[in-house]
Amino acid sequence: MERPAAAAGAAGAAGGGRDVGLQDVLRGRTDGAQRMRTSSNMIRVFISSTFTDMSSERKVLLEKAYPEVLAFCRSLGLVFEVVDLRWGFRNITSGDHESCELFLQEIETCKRISAGPAFIALLGNRYGHRALPRLIPEKQFEVLLSKLSKNPEGIKKLQQWFLKDNNAIPPTYILQPITAHFPHYSDLRPESGPKRDKDVLSWNLTETQLLQLLRFAATDAEAAGDITAEQKQLFYISVTEREFEQGLRKDEGEQSALLFVRDIPRQRVKDGPKRLAKLMDVTAGGLLDAEAQGLLTSLKSRLNAASQKTLNLHNVELSKGSIDPKRKEHAQYLDNVCEQFVSQMKARIEGAAGSPVEGRQRKIWGSTEEERKNLSDWVIDEVGYHVAMSTELSKGLYGREGLLGKLCLVMWESTNVRHSPLVVHGAAGMGKTALLCKLAQEMRTVLDAQAVVVIRLLSSHHPQKQDVDHLLHSVCLQICLACGRALPTPLTTSTHLDLVRFFQNILEDISQEGNTLLIVLDTLDQLSDQHHAHKLRWLPTNIPPNVHLVVSMDTNSEAFANMRLKLGTLENFFEVERLSYDEGKQIVESYLRASQRTLTPEQSTAVLKSFEATGCPLHLKLILFAAKHWTSFIPLTELRLGATTQDMMSELFLMLEKKHGRELVGGALGYIVLARKGLLEAELRDVMSLDDDVIREVYRYSLPPTPSLIRLPPLLWARLRRDLEDLLEERWVPPQPLWFTPGLANVRKLQELPYHLLHAGLWDDLRQEVIGSAEWLYCKSRVCGVSSVIHDLDQCSQYMDCTETTLLRDSLILIKPSLDFLDGHMDMSLFYTELLARLCSLATLFPSVIGRLCRECEEWLMTCSEPILIPKCSFLQPPGGALQYTLPRLQGGVLCVDVSLEAELLVAGSDEGVMAVWSLADKQLMHTLQGHTAAVLSIKVIKSSTHCLSLAADTSLRRWSLMSGQQLLCIQEVVPVDTTPSSVHLHLSDQQVIVYSTTQVKVWKLDESQLLLSSSCSRDEGLVVLAVLEDSVVSLSESGWVRISHPVNGTQEIQLEISQRHLTLMSSVTLPKHAKVFVVSKEGFLYQISRTGKHTVEKFPLLPSLLTVTEDEKILLAGSEQTLSLFHINRDSVDGFLNLQHDDNVLSACISSDCRLLASGAADQLIRIWSVTTGALLDTLCGSDAPVTSLVFYGGFVVSASTTASCIQLWNLKYDTRHKPTAHIPAGSAHVAITKDADRVFYVRQQSQHEVISWNNNTGSLSDRLAVSAQVYCMELVQHKRLLLCGLNTGTILIYPLDLPQETLCIPPPESFSRVLCLAVSSQEKHMAVAYEDSVCLFEITTRDSFPTVEGPLKKISLSLLHAPLSSMALLSDRRLLYGTSCGEVKLCDFSSGSSSELESHRSRVTCVTASNWGTHALVGSEDAVQRLWALNPLVLDHTMEYKIPKSEFIRCGFVDAQGFFFEGVLSAAFSDSDKFVFTGSQDRTVKVWDVTTGNLLYVQYVYSPVVRMVTYRNGFVALSQQGSVIKEVFRCPDHISPDFNPLRNVKAQYRVTSREKKRDDEQASTSDLQDFNPAQFNLNLMSMLRSKPSSTCLIL
Repeated sequence: MERPAAAAGAAGAAGGGRDVGLQDVLRGRTDGAQRMRTSSNMIRVFISSTFTDMSSERKVLLEKAYPEVLAFCRSLGLVFEVVDLRWGFRNITSGDHESCELFLQEIETCKRISAGPAFIALLGNRYGHRALPRLIPEKQFEVLLSKLSKNPEGIKKLQQWFLKDNNAIPPTYILQPITAHFPHYSDLRPESGPKRDKDVLSWNLTETQLLQLLRFAATDAEAAGDITAEQKQLFYISVTEREFEQGLRKDEGEQSALLFVRDIPRQRVKDGPKRLAKLMDVTAGGLLDAEAQGLLTSLKSRLNAASQKTLNLHNVELSKGSIDPKRKEHAQYLDNVCEQFVSQMKARIEGAAGSPVEGRQRKIWGSTEEERKNLSDWVIDEVGYHVAMSTELSKGLYGREGLLGKLCLVMWESTNVRHSPLVVHGAAGMGKTALLCKLAQEMRTVLDAQAVVVIRLLSSHHPQKQDVDHLLHSVCLQICLACGRALPTPLTTSTHLDLVRFFQNILEDISQEGNTLLIVLDTLDQLSDQHHAHKLRWLPTNIPPNVHLVVSMDTNSEAFANMRLKLGTLENFFEVERLSYDEGKQIVESYLRASQRTLTPEQSTAVLKSFEATGCPLHLKLILFAAKHWTSFIPLTELRLGATTQDMMSELFLMLEKKHGRELVGGALGYIVLARKGLLEAELRDVMSLDDDVIREVYRYSLPPTPSLIRLPPLLWARLRRDLEDLLEERWVPPQPLWFTPGLANVRKLQELPYHLLHAGLWDDLRQEVIGSAEWLYCKSRVCGVSSVIHDLDQCSQYMDCTETTLLRDSLILIKPSLDFLDGHMDMSLFYTELLARLCSLATLFPSVIGRLCRECEEWLMTCSEPILIPKCSFLQPPGGALQYTLPRLQGGVLCVDVSLEAELLVAGSDEGVMAVWSLADKQLMHTLQGHTAAVLSIKVIKSSTHCLSLAADTSLRRWSLMSGQQLLCIQEVVPVDTTPSSVHLHLSDQQVIVYSTTQVKVWKLDESQLLLSSSCSRDEGLVVLAVLEDSVVSLSESGWVRISHPVNGTQEIQLEISQRHLTLMSSVTLPKHAKVFVVSKEGFLYQISRTGKHTVEKFPLLPSLLTVTEDEKILLAGSEQTLSLFHINRDSVDGFLNLQHDDNVLSACISSDCRLLASGAADQLIRIWSVTTGALLDTLCGSDAPVTSLVFYGGFVVSASTTASCIQLWNLKYDTRHKPTAHIPAGSAHVAITKDADRVFYVRQQSQHEVISWNNNTGSLSDRLAVSAQVYCMELVQHKRLLLCGLNTGTILIYPLDLPQETLCIPPPESFSRVLCLAVSSQEKHMAVAYEDSVCLFEITTRDSFPTVEGPLKKISLSLLHAPLSSMALLSDRRLLYGTSCGEVKLCDFSSGSSSELESHRSRVTCVTASNWGTHALVGSEDAVQRLWALNPLVLDHTMEYKIPKSEFIRCGFVDAQGFFFEGVLSAAFSDSDKFVFTGSQDRTVKVWDVTTGNLLYVQYVYSPVVRMVTYRNGFVALSQQGSVIKEVFRCPDHISPDFNPLRNVKAQYRVTSREKKRDDEQASTSDLQDFNPAQFNLNLMSMLRSKPSSTCLIL
């Protein structure tokens, strides 16, 4: 970490040690806590030397040594900075005499900050300037004056230049600025040249006289014992020696400094004083200064004796009184200095970088190899910073005792009960932060001495606003570390909602454990509005016992307004009001006392008068910042006091501009404010050196010292920074190419470049260097987290109208789960393949950014030095399209959905009894409503209200507040237990709640639990409740009698016209506005029954499973199988006007409020958008990946849900159709097949369906339907001869020539009519094998008259009744058949000879048998973790490959089913064209590549869905995933693979290969070393894994 000039960043400054332990700080102990020492990542060295005599050495170090040390530091993740305040100046004298103090202060700063060396001393033959002291204590000065009693002129001169400041404690004499008596001394204007020269000479003479007076007096005073020798020395020693004393202290250790001393062996005669004046001290008269030379000799002797290990001594002969780099011996001397500097600096830096700090290993910022242990490091640093800051701020709080007492009392009273958070509010600058810091300190005594106090001062991050996710994450980590709890994993906190849920859960857990926790969050209005943080949905309102939450915010902020709405009551709000006059006076006295200052009565009155007008603590703080610099002799007319906080700040800036220059002050402060996280001092100096206005002001009247290097002299910034003092905050930020070295990133560039390019309007550069750079995206995702990249892209979208930016952002959101699963440690190859597999279909449409990204990814992958799979199509979910949002998951499938249009809220209920409320305005989860213990059957939003009702299978009816998430009402035993959604109805009517099922009706008042009506139908009567129309209950009997029960008019019965004796109810729907009910019978009639008993009947063309009406009750929608029909509702009849055909059963439908659009959902997982006016299909939305059972229109969106999926999706009907994803076949199809070119896919949607669907993969549309006579049991493609084979459960095999769509061939079933279990085609496609239940037959594939035919069976192998069913098989070109069974048996049969042999069996069902293209090998895989690679000529087991994922990872990733079984088996396989590699698709949703020769695992790729079918494609494969996506990839493998290559680095798994030993003589040696093999592999106990039968396998080492 580094110290910027003025920053906006994080952890505590590197101060002294800590008075409290690590746990104490984590628990928020503020008593006596100091800022924790942070593991600094900065090497900051102060260069000390005189001005002129070491200029050659300083110059060569600047040109040669510093760059080499800088590069070395960067390789270690360190920042190197040199502080050379003498650069740019020829002398040290400054008009205010503050340079010496400034130099000593900088040395201390370097020693405090630097992680290694901090001080470099260069000493030649010049002792240096001996300056007047600026400050002399009163007593000492008066002693000196007393020694000059015989020299009244001398006393007068001293009293003229030294004035007594009574505002100092104790009083001090201050040396007046030179311009106080010589006004033209600092006047650099050309016209003032003569006057300036005169004043300079006058000052030189005056300075010499004053020094002589003080030295004379000091000598006498020391002799008399009135002052010490050290006090006397202050008037003799040079500034340089004082720097050496400060920088070379013995207690600092020898690693912190380097010393270079240059001696002149002898002075030649011709090198007289005049020639040596540059290199040696001379008097004003031009003679050598003997006194200075004596002091120099003494200094060198002391250094030589005390600093042997840091001393580098050089003897150099001068040339013409100087160092000439052109002379060989001088050049060699300068090279030696550089070499010594570099080597010794490297050694010291390396030693410091490897040493732990405060018991924790030093963190290397930007390293991609950091483990999760560093997660706690940054939290500890952040906690330490806030604890220390809290301690410091609480000391400045005076008054507020009454408000503090109220807060403490409320918290103490609510300790044992659930309660709401406390809100402290007030205007800006009123002291809310200091109050909360004091509260955190005091509450430990009120609550529990062992309480955990978590405090975050969010205003300390200004101007960079912290996002709520970082806040929640750091708070949760601190609580876990302080309470000894396990840290959250990236998956459990990967999203904002996960973080919110974890935060709320940890509060409950801490409460249940009985621990006391206080969380103080200051200035919530300073959070960034990411995730709509200011709406405070993340902030819990129901705080458990023992936990307290206190927040503060500005009264005029959006956060405060939302907090008022959220809590609803003002009892927990506490306002911080303005301070009184007396409180202000107390603060002034305390502040000045701590600063060892005071004010004159007149000054004090002026301060308090100005403050009284505002009563604002911040205003008073700014006044005191200026007042502590006032001397007692400053005239009142020169006091600059602003009437308001803003005015006072302006006055301070005007004073700074007057002293330092307007451009310098404005530039420095402006750049600091623009930098979101602050600037390093070196960065600030660099930026100001590039600012023409600043440089023009600095060099207005003089030339730069080095014309070729025009820079801001560091001393100018140092002076300004010293005057700013408390107005700047020192913080710690990560250090400053994109990669310093491989694996070490430039974090500063990653964090700052996007922001500044965006706001500077350099959008083309932004697209090229950031958005369109795959390397940048990977680097920042890897080092800073993918969320930070997403945030950058969000910011870009706000300013740039760039569709590609939005698409790229959406892609990274899709990639984020993979990064979270790998704890952010995804390597570049995996990141690039993920990006390419999502974006390549958009590359042509968007060439400037996405196209460039895809080209960069593909080029890098093609030159990758490791095995890699390269995507050739977009097979992972692409960005864009209609699907805009997938709302966070519920638990279980979604049974019901409703929308509040007025409040823009969405409510959903699941079959697990959980309800959730989302804001449709910002797509954020507002509440999770928990209370039901069984499936939520129905939800109704109460119109004109923010409440809803829910009915569940746990028999309860509940009312909820959608704004607060609180349950308002609960009524039990409303419906029978385990009621299904289709059998119960919930309606709202005239302030009544009506619940009815087929057998009972209950009515309550809407706002009460008062039961108004309860009736039931006797089963003996055979009545079914149809509807409740106003106050009438309509029931229907099987014989067609309708009973209308009315509490006033009694019961009325009418007979419906039915054609048969019985009426079988199919479905019904209520029309409350028309006071009627529609009933459809299975006999094909539609009945309209009104509450008055009037009814009509008409023929109805459908037997609908879906029956609903529009909200205005003008259109009836009826869905039956694959047809959705629309009818106009007339007074006594319905008229059909649309019949909309679907490819699968219609499950849901809804019409927009303007009746122009219709959305329908079907079992084929598609949502179709239709025109109600024309019936035209306007759009088809794919991506649901589950049957669509619920649809709701909301503005320009459609909300969809499924009973088989736990998420809700929002579809934008106004999306850009240019990047609409290509549709794919439905997920979870029963049988699939794919052509080798991936153009066509064939699938059977469900096992029971009697048709095969042909899908055009290029257009994403259905191309044909192939009717079959019975259930399809298996399917296979003859690729080159283009035949589709379908085996039926009747034993028949249908053959479809793809080039002759009108023709169908048929192989009749065997005499036994046993079903077809599986099919196999030989690699040359000359033969096919058919496995029946009782036999396996061989057929020949041939042609007759250019028409494909199948002859046979040529051979038949009968299977015994006890033989297990075949599950997979492969036919070899020599008529041998390799097959596996459902019991794990594996056999090789020869059709020619009829012989068979048993191979080593598996422990579970064989799922995949695949032969290589050239017939040399075959892979057999099963449901367990084992797959075997067999050599076929001769038959021998080459390799047993075992791949396992740890149980914890299976559970974490969801690879465990309801019974707890692991999904890890092999589902499909294909060999490469050359048979060198074999690709496998597994249940763990990965594709793996294995080396056929060695059996080694070469690559693992996560594809998000199990791969169920694979076909060889060139150097790779074409595959189909269970999700329905087509995967096309090529495999690239270099000739030589590094021995360090680990194929599992991106997967949390283990693998092992056991192989046949090629040399039998070595078999014993190989099997004896079972524990010694590839570290990427894992050890399994083969004796427990494999069958006891003999095996010819042994381990390959």
